[in-house]
Amino acid sequence: MEVEAGREEQRPPSRLGRLNIAVNRSPVGKYFKLAERGSNFTTELRAGTATFLTMAYILAVNASILSDSGATCTINDCINPSESCKFPPVDAGYSQCLDRVRRDLIVATAVSSLIGCFIMGMFANLPLALAPGMGTNAYFAYSVVGFHGSGGLKYKTALAAVFIEGIIFLIISLLGFRSKIAKMVPKPVRIASSAGIGLFLAFIGLQNSEGVGLVSFNSATLVTLGACPTANRVAVAPVQTFDNGTVILMPGGAASGGIMCIGGKMESATFWLGFVGFIIIAYCLVKGIKGAMIYGIVFVTAVSWFRHTKVTAFPDTAIGDENFRYFKKVVDVHKIEHTAGALSFDGIGKGYFWEALVTFLYVDVLDTTGTLYSMARFAGFVDNNGDFEGQYFAFMSDATSIVIGSLLGTSPVTAFIESSTGIREGGRTGLTALTVSAYFFLSFFFTPLLASIPAWAVGPPLVLVGVLMMKAVVEIDWHDMRQAIPAFITLIGMPLTYSIAYGLIGGIGTYIALHLWDWSKAAYLWTKKERGLGVGVEADTKPGTSNNGLKSEKEVEGV
Repeated sequence: MEVEAGREEQRPPSRLGRLNIAVNRSPVGKYFKLAERGSNFTTELRAGTATFLTMAYILAVNASILSDSGATCTINDCINPSESCKFPPVDAGYSQCLDRVRRDLIVATAVSSLIGCFIMGMFANLPLALAPGMGTNAYFAYSVVGFHGSGGLKYKTALAAVFIEGIIFLIISLLGFRSKIAKMVPKPVRIASSAGIGLFLAFIGLQNSEGVGLVSFNSATLVTLGACPTANRVAVAPVQTFDNGTVILMPGGAASGGIMCIGGKMESATFWLGFVGFIIIAYCLVKGIKGAMIYGIVFVTAVSWFRHTKVTAFPDTAIGDENFRYFKKVVDVHKIEHTAGALSFDGIGKGYFWEALVTFLYVDVLDTTGTLYSMARFAGFVDNNGDFEGQYFAFMSDATSIVIGSLLGTSPVTAFIESSTGIREGGRTGLTALTVSAYFFLSFFFTPLLASIPAWAVGPPLVLVGVLMMKAVVEIDWHDMRQAIPAFITLIGMPLTYSIAYGLIGGIGTYIALHLWDWSKAAYLWTKKERGLGVGVEADTKPGTSNNGLKSEKEVEGV
């Protein structure tokens, strides 16, 4: 048996083994410290593939969310220009513009992700991937710009806010202030913000515009059960009622189309197809299957690509025919024509501009820094001081990507928690991130396929991303009401106000209000003590006095 074991040890390595040995000994292997970190070339490739499969959904999801803002489309793109042509029933010309910018945004997402992953892998030498963040893209589209441009800032101005925020973020990263700023935010708010963003994303995924349509509008309760076919959906418009009972449409009031069901609840074919996709993704997550999000999206999308069905992504309309013609190209190198360089500083004087900028900055400092630290800790890179090798360039990678992404037309870039899948596969060096970067480069050539993913295929991943983000709530001390209440306000405020910023403001404001008395009391005692110490030192410096030459508190009060 010992002889056989010896022979087994002397067996020559396989081809992959020889490849790994050769790469480990090469300048590339030494640069990325493959042997030093206990990894090899093929393990890094496998880890990068696993990471990309779990985050590739961002290409379609991010483009869909951002295009909901209307992007660079205006009423001038409408066939019949008017203030209402952007809202249901949406003008055909405006819809065609939205399809074009969605293709632009797919490429913009890929480019910004590619650059971020390349910097992370090449310079920081860490197995972490980056892409436009879920949550900040929703805040950008629905809170800042608004659905089809109905918010406080124009799309181009919002990009300027992201650009300036990226520059500030870059400076903060250069000076090493990121971790210090993140620690200034109250801990319960900091923890709850992640879960709150998850609820916000799940709420989006349950609606019609970017999801399966399960949640519908109700005039009495605001929300109710929906999932009705398109024919049973009606628009809701803001009205103004006068004293004499006259009801008119409010000046400039835009209708919100397709959000109210007048019948046929739970009869939507696209909802049930999306539900099947949800089950597929959920089952894969339960079993720990890599690429769970992709499998669900691919299944629902493939079924939706068949024409002349109740779930088709290409209805028998002029827009449907145009989208189908583009889809049939399969391979197409799409050039960004509308969103690149679109930023405008015209609205920089508005208060809402700076509110958006500060919120972007806060979320980036909090979310990205936290994700980087948690992933570095998960990989075993963090030392006793909380630092890790390559952290300087790691912080620079996302900040640089934010600036570049804003110039291309997309929302802020962040480190992805899905990087944990690659780390589980054994990824320990920057080659993992470079592999992800290479996959994003390949995605350039398949824009027609990525642009043809329907909303009901995107909704289930949004809901399940929300599930994954909810695990942060276990870190909140729910027995301490001064911690629990601000955390809950942050958590529930984001989806119910449809704004990440309002949730954060509510949580921080509540935290300050609940601690104000204790802080005032502590400040008073500290001031009193300082005043007492000053009198004591000045009044009693004779040898032999008690308390090292200081009078007692009662003696000081007497003086």
